Amino acid sequence: MTIDFGRVITAMVTPFDKDGNVHYAEAEKLAAYLVANGSDGIVVCGTTGESPTLSWDEEYQLFQVVQKAVAGKAKVIAGTGSNSTSEAIEAT
Repeated sequence: MTIDFGRVITAMVTPFDKDGNVHYAEAEKLAAYLVANGSDGIVVCGTTGESPTLSWDEEYQLFQVVQKAVAGKAKVIAGTGSNSTSEAIEAT
């Protein structure tokens, strides 16, 4: 079985507010912008560097927000990497 993720897959950065909290409304806008400008897929909490600083709840909520923002227009890939192998396995 082959899954077509598209030709342009973007590792989306996670926007934060001035207090260091995940800015979900900006994440929604950014995801929509990326898809409107050619991304076929978006990687959330991937290799952009901030994923080790997020809680699992933040990662899950971010994934939900992005998935809703691009529903039917692009694939969303959840980054499940971690500095802990057991946590990465559990998240996956």
